[in-house]
Amino acid sequence: MDLYELLRQTEGTGINVYTHGEMLPSHAYPELRKFKHLAGNYGGAWQEQKKEFNAFSGAILVTTNCVLIPPDGTYLDRLFTAGITGIPGARHIIGKDFKVLIEKAKSLPPLPESSGNRIMTGFHHTAILGIADKIIDAVKAGKIRRFFLIGGCDGAKPGRNYYTELAESVPKDCIILTLACGKYRFNKLDFGEIEGIPRLIDIGQCNNAYSAIQVALALAGAFKCSVNELPLSIILSWFEQKAVAILLTLLYLGVKGIRIGPTPPAFITQNVFKVIQENYGLKLITTPEKDLAEILK
Repeated sequence: MDLYELLRQTEGTGINVYTHGEMLPSHAYPELRKFKHLAGNYGGAWQEQKKEFNAFSGAILVTTNCVLIPPDGTYLDRLFTAGITGIPGARHIIGKDFKVLIEKAKSLPPLPESSGNRIMTGFHHTAILGIADKIIDAVKAGKIRRFFLIGGCDGAKPGRNYYTELAESVPKDCIILTLACGKYRFNKLDFGEIEGIPRLIDIGQCNNAYSAIQVALALAGAFKCSVNELPLSIILSWFEQKAVAILLTLLYLGVKGIRIGPTPPAFITQNVFKVIQENYGLKLITTPEKDLAEILK
């Protein structure tokens, strides 16, 4: 709602609006796409924002919990918060009046020219299920061998290049589903398509794990099997916060064989992890080569 109001209030002012991070799926919403000055998505995952916001020359509005405190002497003077967010020293907008933000944006220099990349988004489960027959036919014809769900939360610690290398190594007769900040590890790469179906399908943000579940359930229904019998491998980049709830939801639904990494959840003791491994086949990632070989054997 904040983005819609901001777009409405900046329409005709000459100001372009860019999203950041998990706001990327906004560009697929019909009511938001009507605004031609919704110009693009700037930057990637949350942990890059100090660098990316400092390089961004415009005013910045943060509305979610993934905001970091700016380093001294950088962009605090053009950082605004709204809703439940708050940063010491940033101006907080009450209600839906973005006048002060708009005035600040007008006073700042334009962004430098950049060619950027084109990324396809908007694969809510309703969109995917709209071409379910096409996907099912491609699987039955042997043109799609397997689905890989590669995504999840992202972070800055070493070991997360695994997900880029894994996605790049997935065979060309397989589809990659992705969601959440982990997608920024590889969503600018060109994976091509299979029979007109994009090989990289971005389901959305972390909360859209629900969409991934709905797609899996629909495919299981079409093939008359359980989710665990589908040609589907789930490899999650792990962090904490709401990722805990998503993992517990998948386990509650009985999903088995999930791989997570680069480290195990901090809240799981060695004994609890052993129980989950025995009952759900939860595994830690190793190397892209070894894990792919095991998945595809």
